[in-house]
Amino acid sequence: MALLFVNNSTISEFMWLAVPIGSAIALLTAVYFIFWVLKQERGTEKMQEVARAIREGAFAFLRRQYGTIYGISFLVVIILFFVPMTDEHGERIPGYILSLSFLLGAICSGLAGYIGMYTSVISNLRAAKGAMKSLNSALQIALRGGAVTGIFVVALSLIGVGTLYWVVADVLGYANKAPLFIVGFGFGASFVALFAQLGGGIYTKAADVGADLVGKVEAGIPEDDPRNPAVIADLVGDNVGDCAGRGADLFESTAAENIGAMILGVGLFHFFGLGGILFPLVVRAFGLLASIIGVFFSHVKEHENPMSGLKRGYFVTSILAVIGIAVSTYFMLNAEGVRWYFFFLAGVVGVVLAYVFVAVTQYYTDYYYKPVLGIAEATTTGPATAVIRGTAVGFESTAIPTIAIVIAIISAFEFGKLAFAGVPGVSLLSAGLYGTAVATMGMLSTCAFILAMDTFGPITDNAGGIVQMSGLEDTIRERADRLDSTGNSTKAITKGYAVGSAALAAFLLFAAYIDKVKFASGIPLEAEYPIDIGKPEVFAAAFIGCMVVLLFSAWAIKAVGRAAQSVIQEVRRQIRELGILEGRNKPNYARCVDIVTVGALNEMVLPGILPAIAALIVGITLKAEAVAAFLMVATITGVIIALYLNNSGGAMDNAKKYVELGNYGGKGSDAHKAGVVIDTVGDPFKDTAGPSIHVLIKLLSTITLVLSGLFISSGYF
Repeated sequence: MALLFVNNSTISEFMWLAVPIGSAIALLTAVYFIFWVLKQERGTEKMQEVARAIREGAFAFLRRQYGTIYGISFLVVIILFFVPMTDEHGERIPGYILSLSFLLGAICSGLAGYIGMYTSVISNLRAAKGAMKSLNSALQIALRGGAVTGIFVVALSLIGVGTLYWVVADVLGYANKAPLFIVGFGFGASFVALFAQLGGGIYTKAADVGADLVGKVEAGIPEDDPRNPAVIADLVGDNVGDCAGRGADLFESTAAENIGAMILGVGLFHFFGLGGILFPLVVRAFGLLASIIGVFFSHVKEHENPMSGLKRGYFVTSILAVIGIAVSTYFMLNAEGVRWYFFFLAGVVGVVLAYVFVAVTQYYTDYYYKPVLGIAEATTTGPATAVIRGTAVGFESTAIPTIAIVIAIISAFEFGKLAFAGVPGVSLLSAGLYGTAVATMGMLSTCAFILAMDTFGPITDNAGGIVQMSGLEDTIRERADRLDSTGNSTKAITKGYAVGSAALAAFLLFAAYIDKVKFASGIPLEAEYPIDIGKPEVFAAAFIGCMVVLLFSAWAIKAVGRAAQSVIQEVRRQIRELGILEGRNKPNYARCVDIVTVGALNEMVLPGILPAIAALIVGITLKAEAVAAFLMVATITGVIIALYLNNSGGAMDNAKKYVELGNYGGKGSDAHKAGVVIDTVGDPFKDTAGPSIHVLIKLLSTITLVLSGLFISSGYF
């Protein structure tokens, strides 16, 4: 590749090759994991029957959901073809570049979600069978099944962004400005991810709430009891929400943040050449390889806490990722006069921030610690006091992560400036912003392993359901419950990690938006672009940004409530008319699956289109400067609200699980009934609105990046 670097050294060429080589190794490893999982035993015929029902329901939902999503996406592709884009000379950029990059991002995001769900529904049965052998056997199956998702998501992001960059830069000849023209890829990924996460979240929580309230509270039957008509819909929901939705979510995270960092690299092209632009892809490739090695280090003894085995693998992944950052910064950001080691320190800041978010999220959502134990104790006096305690825990949990984000952004920014201290001809603003980009890449360097832990959650949840519905002995149920509890914690941890990465990435994408506006306006990238919050239109846009996040959250939570009401009515009808609790008839699982599917798909459209419409209205009526304020306040509000929703919901869920372990009277007690109630309150918080908000943040960033030319076009003002 002739134009890869200004200093076209052998080492630099090798560093670029880390992207295709790393992606190839990762994909081969993922294929190996798939075949390894498929070779594991599948258990009894009853276990296979339950798993088959879950698989069929999950794929039926995904087919209908993607049909809706891609129908809307096709309209966006057509619209983007006519969005004005110009180069620095005012010449029009062909609209098909934006449209095709959006389409490619949308397809890759959907594929990432599909792969995530496929690996989950083939791993759950085998993990259940593994629990019949040993705790470690079940953990290995669940984690390797989850690793397939993590590896494919990151590799697809690398391949998609790298290929598109090559086409725009080499084939079409836009060279170092290519990242400015491929933002449509991130927009397409974010657009599909929001609908996938939102629709899957509505589905899974509507089914879960319906199954729990009628089954556990009203009928007094255990969780995942085969007599509950909503139990299969509930197990299906774990896959379409936590696997398909989260796979698309983290795919768009890696894609959008890669592109944002590449855009900032354009501002330092004079120093690093294309090395500064391609650095994010290389770091991600090293992180991908580190995650694969970390999976092989994850194992657990029979009486050990399963989380200890996962933490061991995450520690190994983090250490190797830091080494990859050191190698990448030394060879790619080591221009004359530039102190590359400060960029390395910025990358370490990102890795440390990821650790902080993982630790804080676990503290506030795991029943080994005081916050959740306090909520569990509050269930003894009823659901009201427990909800009050859970709400307080959620609000409190936002403090440390917020402080950590602030410290990380300022530290990384200063490290970027220190790297260029004394170097003539450089904008310290651009240098500092690039330091935050390196920190973001550091935080996301362990993304593949984090996503593996996330998918581990629904796999173990489904495995526990299969064990329960198949009537296996207590020792096997005990192993499955331990893994399910660990999986619940890993899902909460992943959500915290996703919010943290969204916060860093939002600052990164905000800076990229400012650079994009400068570029489209003909302003030098090294020049400052002041935003005057005293202007009425700018202040108004900031208010709207806050409102959009809260309105989106309200619509998402209400959607779960409405869909859950339909499920509750159907479960009550079957209990009343079919006599399923007495065994006179079998439950009609398919009916509940269909009700939740239709409800989720209908409910996801309105909140899904809200961010695009809001950004478009603000941009056209209030102009580009106001959009910057809109983005900033929406990001700040979104991060805080997402932390509150994710952690309060996760804490209330695990408080219920702590009671179910036999504390405060155990299952069937008044404390347990209160725990079920607060769990249903927290469910749409932690699995629908919360996870969707950080996708919303990045969608707002990418859509404004794409439409910045429209916002400053003189034809509209």
